[in-house]
Amino acid sequence: QVQLVESGGGLMQAGGSLRLSCAASGSIFSINAMGWYRQAPGKQRELVATTTTRSSTEYADSVKGRFTISRDNAKNTVYLQMNSLKPEDTAVYYCHALIATMAFVNDYWGQGIQVTVSS
Repeated sequence: QVQLVESGGGLMQAGGSLRLSCAASGSIFSINAMGWYRQAPGKQRELVATTTTRSSTEYADSVKGRFTISRDNAKNTVYLQMNSLKPEDTAVYYCHALIATMAFVNDYWGQGIQVTVSS
């Protein structure tokens, strides 16, 4: 069984910074991609940033230049450094990973972590 555990969310004033972490554990053979999505109230879940095993990255236009995704393959952990936070960044942030076990490849999601940015 595979689990993703997120940490680092909370309340921050606009212009501030937060760092999210997500650690994957369990019967992992390999992790093909890890990333972050977010869902604001009344809106659909959207991609924030993602990174692959070859360290290629993709960002939503709304966070380019402010957020940085990084990954520690030895720890099966992905990070999201969020700088210059804006009130519109307020959302529940979900960690996502595409993980191969010995049996299959599947999508896994964290439980979600709240990020609130006050103006």
